[in-house]
Amino acid sequence: MGSPCHFALFELQPSFRLDLEQLAVRYRELARQVHPDRFADASERDQRLALEQSASLNEAYRVLKNAPQRARYLLALSGPELPLEVTVQDPGFLMQQMHWREELEDLQGSANVSGVATFKRRLKVAQDELNESFAVCWDDPLRREEAERLMRRMQFLDKLSHEVRQLEERLDD
Repeated sequence: MGSPCHFALFELQPSFRLDLEQLAVRYRELARQVHPDRFADASERDQRLALEQSASLNEAYRVLKNAPQRARYLLALSGPELPLEVTVQDPGFLMQQMHWREELEDLQGSANVSGVATFKRRLKVAQDELNESFAVCWDDPLRREEAERLMRRMQFLDKLSHEVRQLEERLDD
């Protein structure tokens, strides 16, 4: 990685457990310092640098505030780059995915608002449990495979959670 580590930009040690409110405050402070408008009268080079710094900061913040992306980033820092899509060698979780998908399709079909809220709460509990499991094992080289498996599960739940939010918006209309 040619650019500075995302954590270093925020003066943080690489860690899965982050105080997201503190991260947001630090992001806003740094964003003000490098905002391209502050360099309107600067040289072309300084304007370009400000734009690059602003883009790097935005990217770092986007990755660090999202648990699955932060997990993937931490694993990438500590080992070989991970392929984006890997067939999950995880039959139990594959069954769970199919079950969640069917349940979400049923909720879409029935337009059941309270059912969607319940589903969303269960999903949040599952995400919190995965986040906690990942936090415990990500920096242990002997548990790397487990950490990668957990990260992939986190990515799936994140995607599912996004679909649930879209469904909620449609039902609210």
